[in-house]
Amino acid sequence: MRRRKRTKLSSVQIIALGFFIMILGGTLLLMLPIASRGPGGASFGDALFTATSASCVTGLVVQDTGTYWTTFGQIVIILLIQTGGLGFMTIATLFLLALRRRLGLREREVVVDSVSYTQLGGLVPFVRLIFLGTLLAEGAGAVLLSIRFVQDFGWSRGIYYGVWHSVSAFCNAGFDLMGGHSGPYSSFTAYAADPLVVLTLCALILVGGAGFLVWDDLARNKLRWRRWRLQTKVVLAVNLLLVLGGGGLFLLLERNNLGAGRPLGEQVLAALFDAVTPRTAGFNTTDTAALSSGSLLLTIVLMFIGGSPGSTAGGIKTTTVFVILLHTFSGVRREQSANAFGRSIGDDALKRATSVLFTNLLLALAGALAICAAQTLPLADVLFETFSAIGTAGMSTGITRSLAPVSRAVAVFLMYCGRVGSISFAVALLEKRALPPVTLPQEHITIG
Repeated sequence: MRRRKRTKLSSVQIIALGFFIMILGGTLLLMLPIASRGPGGASFGDALFTATSASCVTGLVVQDTGTYWTTFGQIVIILLIQTGGLGFMTIATLFLLALRRRLGLREREVVVDSVSYTQLGGLVPFVRLIFLGTLLAEGAGAVLLSIRFVQDFGWSRGIYYGVWHSVSAFCNAGFDLMGGHSGPYSSFTAYAADPLVVLTLCALILVGGAGFLVWDDLARNKLRWRRWRLQTKVVLAVNLLLVLGGGGLFLLLERNNLGAGRPLGEQVLAALFDAVTPRTAGFNTTDTAALSSGSLLLTIVLMFIGGSPGSTAGGIKTTTVFVILLHTFSGVRREQSANAFGRSIGDDALKRATSVLFTNLLLALAGALAICAAQTLPLADVLFETFSAIGTAGMSTGITRSLAPVSRAVAVFLMYCGRVGSISFAVALLEKRALPPVTLPQEHITIG
């Protein structure tokens, strides 16, 4: 008798399945009557959309978090955000370490893929670094935010708000509880001129979006530039360029729009936050729908780029854009290789980068077409919504609550792909372990 081969899920498939189970569990919890303030509990559609957005650390909402969900529902949402931001495998590993259980080879493989680590060795210290770094960053953010919120809401609510929003910002989730303070779906518009709140949120977003590999490199090598990995140099350089360049462009584009009549300091603070929050954080201190056309386009670009690999942020990642641009410039100059910071970047990285870029681009455009076919909405708003969903950015011009059930399903699918990784999601469905027996002959094709 022939022995049936046991089907073994790959690491990518386990990650995709884990996120699916987490979303389903979150949906069931949010449907409980104690999770929402209205009678009868939340509908399946509202609960599913919210659970997906929280687990995928997106921030798109169909119900205002601060006014619709009870304290129980808000705690469920923030736990989904924390788990989705760090990765459920990271959380599971921390529990195993707390129970003093050793990680097997299979568990190590899944965790490595989950946090984008580069090797199986040294994984336990790396996971501990993630835990301690997260605890330190979120703790510091909670203290700073609580200083302001305690003044506005009292001790208990102020501390609760400080901790809740620190976790949401660090995980680049974009959920907020400000609906009861400054109106539903208002985010942090009431604190647009508050440097303490704005700068703390910016710092949390950037630290969470830098990536755990960058943390590890900086912890090992401190400020010794020459010892840094190439990825650390690329991530920090691109982040600096996007924050300063994006902030400068927002300041220029909004000087006669939202910035008109405001003090220069407030304009600079708003421009800085507008440059940081699209990197998949999802908060806003200005009315997104009132941004100029140029600012909306710039926001879409920043949402599409997102954060860095192995971080709490989404998007196609800073390294992807860097590799594509570097190879493009090298090709224009007819150079033999693409070089940066004294290192050469191979063609394999370019293949991966172009696959990620065009897969996400096609998903966003296909999602926009599907929504336009399902209902009549302004094209610019639809594109903004789909790029926000695939980039897990969570920003919206206000049409999220107007989406029809089919359009919501499209947004849910895009958020899921954006968090799991569009390439990873395709691999999870189509992965074949057998290599092709032959390699087809190559033939020249004209490019450009």
